[in-house]
Order: sequence, then C-alpha cells, then structure tokens
Amino acid sequence: MNILLTLWMLVFPAFAANPNAAHPHNGVATKFTNPQKAVLSDSEKTTLSQGKAVLKQIQEGNGGRGVAVFDVAASKDKVWQVITSFNKYPSYIEELSKTEQYAKNGNDIFVDFVISSWGFDVQYYCKHDYQPTKGYMTWTLDYSRESDLDDSTGYWLVYPSPLDPAKTRVEYSVDLRIKGWVPGFIQTMLAETGVENATKWVKKEAEKL
Repeated sequence: MNILLTLWMLVFPAFAANPNAAHPHNGVATKFTNPQKAVLSDSEKTTLSQGKAVLKQIQEGNGGRGVAVFDVAASKDKVWQVITSFNKYPSYIEELSKTEQYAKNGNDIFVDFVISSWGFDVQYYCKHDYQPTKGYMTWTLDYSRESDLDDSTGYWLVYPSPLDPAKTRVEYSVDLRIKGWVPGFIQTMLAETGVENATKWVKKEAEKL
C-alpha cells in the first residue's frame, strides 16, 4: 500500500488523527458482520490449484474494496496466530511503523495503526471482532476516535482448503476510504496493492511457524 499512501500524502499532507475526539461519522463503507466464502469461477479455482492467489478489486465511492483468496501450508491456528499478532505487524509489513493494541473487550480488539512513508504518518484506529470458532474476524474503524482515514472495513475468513485439507484457505477483503477527492487510478492501486501485500505476509509468516 506504500505507493498509494505516498501519492496521497503528497496531495493531502495535513492529517488530524486524535484519540480524544470522535470520528466525523460512524462509517460510510460496507460493514461485514458474517462474511461468506467467495464464489469462485472455474478459472479462479484453477489459479488456486496452481498455488497462486486470486486477487480482485472493486472501486466503490471514494475508495476501493480489494479481495484476496489464497491457500496457506499451515493450520488454521497458525494462520490466526499470525493475523492476531497485531504488535508484530511492523515486522511483517514494511509500511507499518507502529501497531499498538490499546483495548480488548470480549471478542473486540482495538488497535492503533501508523503507516509511515516519505516522512508522513497516517494513523488510524480499528475495532476488530475476532470470532475464531466461526472462522472469521471483521473490523471497522473505532469511530470513538478520529482517524486519518475516512473509513476502513473488512474481514479475514479462515477455513480448511477445499483443494487440500492439510492447507488453510484464507480470504481477505478490505474497503478503504480516504479523505478528499482521489483520482481513479489511485483508487485502483489502493485495492490491488493492499490485497496483494496481505497475501504475502500472512502466507510467509504462517508457513514459517
């Protein structure tokens, strides 16, 4: 996501993340509450059988929703271990300079993210609903705090791979909205680059364990 954010930072360099102020709204992007498995075409199933990830992007409003589906040669527990190790994200993802879990309430996990590029920081606060027994984790912004992003929602879906029970199928989707007017080509880069990066670090780190 570094290319997108670098361009955005150069155009909109003034940010106002504030943990002591509420976000201007309670969400404009689609919220996911019970994500379902993606319906895949025959060509997409072939892509997965070749050990490759299926990547999609959909432009929506002033942002874009990216979708990734991929298989990992690791158990579900190891995949979840990586995904929920929020404080380790900066060692997994180059663009992240800081992640800090600042609260937990039942299944809800609250995390402060800071992305840094070219001397600029983008800070945002997310509320995750972690439901491992149901096989998913969804998130939205924590709207009780003001983030530099306009909105961010998405989910992780984790289940045994239909191609190989020894592997784990992972689905990732994110709808990210940024403030201000954004050219269409940046929206496309947002969705494509974000999901591609997500497939890389989760697969790499889970297969290491």
